[in-house]
Amino acid sequence: MSESDNTRPKYPHIPQPIRSDGAGGPDLGPRDVMRDLENPDMLVPPVTDAGLVPNMKFSFSDAHMQLNQGGWSREITARELPIATTLAGVNMSLIAGGVREMHWHQQAEWSYMLLGNARITAVDQNGKNFIADIGPGDLWYFPPGIPHSIQGLEGGCEFLLVFDDGNFSDLNTLSISDWFAHTPKEVLSANFGVPVSEFDHIPDDQVYIYKGAVPGSIESQKVESPYGTIPQSFKFELLKQTPILTPGGSVRIVDSSNFPASKAIAAALVEIKPGAMRELHWHPNNDEWQYYLSGQGRITVFTGNGNARTYDVRAGDVGYVPFACGHYVQNTGNTTLWFLEMFKSDRFADVSLNQWMALTPAELVKSNLNVGDAFVSKLRKEKWPVVKYPGF
Repeated sequence: MSESDNTRPKYPHIPQPIRSDGAGGPDLGPRDVMRDLENPDMLVPPVTDAGLVPNMKFSFSDAHMQLNQGGWSREITARELPIATTLAGVNMSLIAGGVREMHWHQQAEWSYMLLGNARITAVDQNGKNFIADIGPGDLWYFPPGIPHSIQGLEGGCEFLLVFDDGNFSDLNTLSISDWFAHTPKEVLSANFGVPVSEFDHIPDDQVYIYKGAVPGSIESQKVESPYGTIPQSFKFELLKQTPILTPGGSVRIVDSSNFPASKAIAAALVEIKPGAMRELHWHPNNDEWQYYLSGQGRITVFTGNGNARTYDVRAGDVGYVPFACGHYVQNTGNTTLWFLEMFKSDRFADVSLNQWMALTPAELVKSNLNVGDAFVSKLRKEKWPVVKYPGF
């Protein structure tokens, strides 16, 4: 065998780190081919990628699974994705009757229901209470310090939780079982006015998620408070919102302007049809935390000073874009790409590259980029969050 034979790929159907311009070479050593197939733009980066850019993607499939009798959870925090300092996410599933126990957080909690149905309860500092059933596409929001619970209804449920602190962990929260377990029983007796024996069987530690009975109708579960119900609903039906429609897809925006309770987290649900893309843009208010619901795509993040990196994304991935960094999200599959973009902010805001240029004197744009009238004439003064053009 000649020396050149040792460098020739033995399996031509396996992707190799060789770009069309000839850069790179075959990888014949140990490798995870399935991983490479999922990340073609990392194996063979576009020639426009450059510089040292930190990792901005992590998959829930690579996160630790916390298994309990009533369901499971997994989380992506700054521990898994160090650049993600503003928000953290938890993917949780509850079986029918499964309960995320009564608890509260020092952080705000925002949630999107992925599958199934759940019942949520809460009580605020004024003694006003709240109970609601949540279905697919619905949101809930609990402000910091507000005690609440989540329970799976018939068929169970799965949802995404987002917290306004990248270092948050759902396994380190303030839970009712944990507090009882770490309070002297004579203190519990004095506080509630019952014998100490009433606490003989309380949990020894945090319960977190447990298996319960499927609750009855919401009417049968209502508890009347002498102070009334919470004035600003903690529930929002996102899919009932009229979307912003463009030829390439749609966008539904939710923030404190239409969901008044959500004062710390703003979000958008984005639909990108095959062949379309979330346009080149950036956000002037905060970092962006993304969760991919279905489909597959790619995103290039431009961080300035000649630095850019491209990532491939698919359902279950979390992406992150630092404050004000330019980016896009392109559908690279043959099915619709759906994802959530979220911000530690009370309002959603984005700046469109296309609109900025369209509203700038044409001569300045042409001289800045060395482009002609044909390009400038196609710029749009109206923002299209998702774009798709025939033939492009």
